[in-house]
Amino acid sequence: MKLTVYCWSWFGTLLISLMCLIFRSQAGVVDDFSQVDRCKDFLYMGTPPRGYLSTSLKKICQRYLDKARFVTLYDPQKHIPIYSAYTFKKSDGEKRVDIPWMFEPQLATEKGSNNMEPFPQSSLMHKNFEDTQAVLEDYVDVVQYERGQMNPDEHQADPLDKAATYTLTNVVPLIREFNFGPWSTQVEVTRKRLNNYCHGKAYVITGVTTSGNTIRRDNLDRVAIPEFMWTAYCCTDYDHNAPYSERYKFPAFGAYGLNDHVNNQMVEVPIKNLEKFLKGKMEVDKNFQIFYSDCVSDA
Repeated sequence: MKLTVYCWSWFGTLLISLMCLIFRSQAGVVDDFSQVDRCKDFLYMGTPPRGYLSTSLKKICQRYLDKARFVTLYDPQKHIPIYSAYTFKKSDGEKRVDIPWMFEPQLATEKGSNNMEPFPQSSLMHKNFEDTQAVLEDYVDVVQYERGQMNPDEHQADPLDKAATYTLTNVVPLIREFNFGPWSTQVEVTRKRLNNYCHGKAYVITGVTTSGNTIRRDNLDRVAIPEFMWTAYCCTDYDHNAPYSERYKFPAFGAYGLNDHVNNQMVEVPIKNLEKFLKGKMEVDKNFQIFYSDCVSDA
């Protein structure tokens, strides 16, 4: 009898463990990107940037129609992504314009769907989750700002991967002149470079620094405005016969620019230089690193 009870107890524990493992592999908000199948695939060597000091940031495995599409480190207090990490897909650079903006249910409640979902048509429903993330109303009547994507539509090829970039958890407010000028130019420069000279998988991480400025609504601070935008890519399998002007920017390179009306040109720099710059602008420790081993292949 005791043996039967023990066996059932052991089986029950195993079943619960398996159920937890299955749930974790499907979760939207996760504890650790590197421990979740398909989420870690968007990170070089399955390793996220290290060194962020804040303990309130949320890790989102961005799922759309039951498939992981990219990952985001999100600040539920500032209501913006700190970075989004994705794998670049060779593309023609075209944007989709037929996708409704979406939100992340699991930021509002652990019982929420693990898929991003379109915003409800009723704005009253948005109050159910506006404490933890930006909502459409935050971007109304702020004509000087545009919704800038961290994982840009133009860096994806599959229509569903492109659609998944239209979640406000992948968006920050960018000054119009910066968004349509230097930033969009950098997105295109990176797209062409990786299209032409990266033969293997390219990992991209795009992030922000903030300085305290916010979009306000109803006399409340709602959405942090980035001070700087930065981006970096890692591609260890690249064309060694590429022109030197492009070849020296492999296997990894980065760029940053001021989110402002003027003095906003993007500056391209080696990864180490970018990390040094960001250490002076973000709450990170001395070991801050964007890519595992700075994208130096062990092979």
